[in-house]
Amino acid sequence: MPKFEWLLFDLDGTLSDPADGFVNSMNHALVAHDYEPRPAAELTPHIGPPLEVTLGQLTDSKDSAHIRALVDKYREYYGETGYAENRLYPGIADTLASLRNIKGIRLGVCTSKRADFAERILERFELLHYFEFVSGGDVGIAKWQQLQGLLESNRISSQALMIGDRHFDLSAAAKNNLPSAGVLWGYGSREELDEHSPTYLFSQPTEILNIFGAR
Repeated sequence: MPKFEWLLFDLDGTLSDPADGFVNSMNHALVAHDYEPRPAAELTPHIGPPLEVTLGQLTDSKDSAHIRALVDKYREYYGETGYAENRLYPGIADTLASLRNIKGIRLGVCTSKRADFAERILERFELLHYFEFVSGGDVGIAKWQQLQGLLESNRISSQALMIGDRHFDLSAAAKNNLPSAGVLWGYGSREELDEHSPTYLFSQPTEILNIFGAR
């Protein structure tokens, strides 16, 4: 049976569904800078990547100052309202509770979302106490760099499994020689995840327990 010391979870698309808050925050930023609002179906495929990447693509801009202003506008709405427009995926709370009862398993969050926003979401769903830390991102910081920093600071060990719904999570793990697990209830397709050869591919949260024979 594989043994991991750490399970690291992405947040958006893995623990909770951020679609409503993401779409509303994104359109708040676009409209504030005289762009047309986009329909939800056009925006939700962008859930997962860093905000500056998405906003650069949506506005076809490479102006870092302009993109930073868009990010700040996004966070203006998100920090007041958008973070609460978030839904917990079924089975997550029970799975986390079961994982915490497994001896020797430690849980953390590694998200591209700013750490304070992530913590507020986890608190709202009464999940924060399950995790020993929340690693959040910021403009210009890729997820692989977050993982690298956690390893270099000995915050996590090399016995860590990165769990997420997008290829960014899996490639970040691979770049740091860590195993990964893809989840199929988020925003990444099976094809997207399969391309990055995850160690595991889960269809529902309770399947994570199978790693430890705890289901």
